[in-house]
Amino acid sequence: MSHTQTLPKSLDAVIVGAGFGGMYMLHRLRGLGLSARIIEAADGVGGTWYWNRYPGARCDVESMQYSFSFDEALQQDWTWSERFAAQPEILRYANHVADRFDLRRDIAFETRVESATYDEATDRWTVRTDRGDVVSARFCIMATGCLSAARLPDIPGIGDFRGETYHTGYWPQQKVDFTGKRVAVIGTGSSAIQAIPVIAEEAAQVTVFQRTPNFSIPSRNAPMDEDYEQSWKSDYAAKRQQARAMRTGILYGINPQSAVEVDAAERTAEYERRWATGGTAFMGAYHDLILNKASNDTAAEFVRGKIRALVQDPETAEALAPKDHPIGTKRICVDTHYYETYNRPNVTLVNLRKHPIEAITATGIRTSDGEREFDAIVFATGFDAMTGTLLRIDIRGRGGRSLAQDWEHGPRTYLGLMIAGYPNLFTITGPGSPSVLSNMIVSIEQHVDWITGLLAHMQARGLGCVEATEEAQEAWVRHGMEVAERTLYPSAASWYMGANIPGKPRVFMPYIGGVGVYREKCDEIAAQGYEGFRLAAARAPAAAAE
Repeated sequence: MSHTQTLPKSLDAVIVGAGFGGMYMLHRLRGLGLSARIIEAADGVGGTWYWNRYPGARCDVESMQYSFSFDEALQQDWTWSERFAAQPEILRYANHVADRFDLRRDIAFETRVESATYDEATDRWTVRTDRGDVVSARFCIMATGCLSAARLPDIPGIGDFRGETYHTGYWPQQKVDFTGKRVAVIGTGSSAIQAIPVIAEEAAQVTVFQRTPNFSIPSRNAPMDEDYEQSWKSDYAAKRQQARAMRTGILYGINPQSAVEVDAAERTAEYERRWATGGTAFMGAYHDLILNKASNDTAAEFVRGKIRALVQDPETAEALAPKDHPIGTKRICVDTHYYETYNRPNVTLVNLRKHPIEAITATGIRTSDGEREFDAIVFATGFDAMTGTLLRIDIRGRGGRSLAQDWEHGPRTYLGLMIAGYPNLFTITGPGSPSVLSNMIVSIEQHVDWITGLLAHMQARGLGCVEATEEAQEAWVRHGMEVAERTLYPSAASWYMGANIPGKPRVFMPYIGGVGVYREKCDEIAAQGYEGFRLAAARAPAAAAE
């Protein structure tokens, strides 16, 4: 639906965001006979795959698994061209899904939600947009994504640069030509690790400004192997079932042994095998890599050895080898010739731990060891993850309470699905759920299916209001922290902890207990009549779409 068809004044549900979560939610709500619309800031579907068009953008979950499982014909009909799909192909897939299920007629594009306010007298949400729409809805479902609030660093003079500037999270739709240009890349997280090798092939000169090095594993990406594709398509149901029970929601072999139980030669051979296979399955080499520091040290040292072997300049190699966090506790990256790129004569690494940035100037970047001139600056500086997009919307619950205030000391949710004091408001893959630690599509489908089950339960019983109890929420937050503390994750200053945003509370935001365990917990809660939720009859008659 283009915005010329104004939004109805009254709906059963408003969904915010037309990424994979929002699209699937719309499809399921239609199945319940509910009137629903998606409100989307972009002019197309795809969410993170719409915005992140930077060179080299690619998924780090294998294509055969990073796809919807809810429709067998869709699974069988769609063919992926590579083992790890690149952004343009994933965006084509998102558009195919939107067309196949005729979703666009219920999407308001180029429209941003500014506020959502709960009215206790009617048990309804009033949603306001930047286009002046005012929509009343029984349910408000936030499918806003975990990595969608791109952030620029707080560097003096950031507005003074006269050359071209780009952020990896808001890349232009048309191709950016870096031929013959001097390009600065600030940041060495996942986006930078994917973009730097591609930019370096084109630019005259690339200077990478790194504060914190990250561990990266080669993807070993290749054209899709037909036999491999068939092995999935001939047995999709069983393979999906297995994946859903895995800790990450991704089907790969996890070695049940501990890294410290085997001898050094056997351990090295296992790491070599995983390194040669490529991808995040490296972290499945031993079951205790995120639990036991001694085990983790063996994997981290193996990867540091690989970096030293791949990068010819010893000083650059040392700067690229992470030593301040256990491997896997910050998002592990997957790359195509990232480390080898530093052997190119046109690529230079600036270690910001030694020479911090002092300012951005009209012509370049000044660090403590002098100024360098550039034609373009690429900010690969990440996102205000997990909570950023939600908190950019003024969300008001019971008694006018503000979500921004309630989450001042970190997010608090029940199951990552609902927030006490905010009835009928759902968060797909919100903080407190496995979310960013998992195959996002597996987690999205599980959340949407669970919400759909709850709404069907309410429909069947004439109920109109559901809310997480404060007690259930507090117990879940405590449980999440306890589980996180049993792992090495909180020892890293990662965006999982909000550590990339100055002043953001340090709280481990995703649920680390694992996708399979989490799903069982959610199913058990539903089976027990939605334990930890208060359900009540509808106060106002259900609305029909106008």
